[in-house]
Amino acid sequence: MMPLLSRRHVMAGGASVVGLSGLSACATRPLFNPDLDADVRSIPVIRARTDRIDRITVCLRPFRAAGPRLDVVQVGHKTVVHNYGHGGSGWSLSWGSAKLAVERALPVSRNIGVIGCGAIGLTTAIVAQQAGAQVTIYTEALPPFVRSSRASGSWTPSSRIARADAVTPEFAARWESMARYSFSCYQSLQGLPGNPVEWDTFYGLHSREPSAPHADPIGYARLDERIRDIEPQGNLIRVDDSRLPYSEVHKKPNLIFNVASYSDYLMRQFLQQGGKIKILTLHHPSELTGLPEPVFINCTGYGARALWNDNSIIPVRGQIAWLIPQPEALCSMSFGNVYVVSRRDGIVVQWLGDDMGFGYDNTDETPDLAEARRSVSVINGLYRRMGYSL
Repeated sequence: MMPLLSRRHVMAGGASVVGLSGLSACATRPLFNPDLDADVRSIPVIRARTDRIDRITVCLRPFRAAGPRLDVVQVGHKTVVHNYGHGGSGWSLSWGSAKLAVERALPVSRNIGVIGCGAIGLTTAIVAQQAGAQVTIYTEALPPFVRSSRASGSWTPSSRIARADAVTPEFAARWESMARYSFSCYQSLQGLPGNPVEWDTFYGLHSREPSAPHADPIGYARLDERIRDIEPQGNLIRVDDSRLPYSEVHKKPNLIFNVASYSDYLMRQFLQQGGKIKILTLHHPSELTGLPEPVFINCTGYGARALWNDNSIIPVRGQIAWLIPQPEALCSMSFGNVYVVSRRDGIVVQWLGDDMGFGYDNTDETPDLAEARRSVSVINGLYRRMGYSL
């Protein structure tokens, strides 16, 4: 989920701007409020132009009103531990969710099959290895050809994780446990070659233009207050210069995942520890009875809707317009209905819609060029109003 002025917003202008040398020579001096904090004025400048879009991807987030499924079922003589349905929180909760799933599988056997090779599947496989298990991943696709490779790549542990009216005290406590454990794991992954996990700076803008309150017709659960003590909260800075298109700036550290290098890191870790991968398309759970492992952890994400006939999974469509990377302009930002993450492996520009229900129950994975151009144009217009020529 994404409340206004939370972790996804943008910036203030300044006379000294990181990455300015990379702009066109005709780039003009930005509008400037000398009362603003100096480090808020030093904002990376993203070349948000539609001619810099190098691809468009669409992902269907696997949302379940009751939250991720983590129960244990029998399929013939096989035991299956489910680990799917994380909405927009798959990368963020992957380690904590994997820990719970593996704890349910180990009493059955230390010979474990993992179904799926996305964020949840890879992490679950590694956690099982760390517990002493021999693991084989069964998957029909490898990164980057999995849905989780199309994620925006930010730490968002409660994004579309459940519906508020379906959250029980037990689930809230379980979510908190998953979030805290995952967050602790990410601290040990910083500074690795390729920067799979790192901190950037998030800049949030509250537009001066009148707008209706951000609606949430689905009623997504809001659980972030439970882990407020581990997340940097940043500062909210008022902007009095009426020439600028925003009245407040929220500046804070933001944990991000460079998904290309992170997926590569996870894959290498799994294979170096003796893991095996078999390409296999499963059409029905009964096919598991023909595989050698006595216990499986099902990490198929949105694919579980068809494979397990689980209609509790509701697709929430999300599209990203990818801009060419700018290593000198790494940051996260949001303005209006657009969210941006400038990662080392590409710049995410995502249209969020007019309310929290945007994309709900939408199975269309066809890229929408008009939507992609609109989202990039919003950020382009923001910079132009600040005085930049991109």
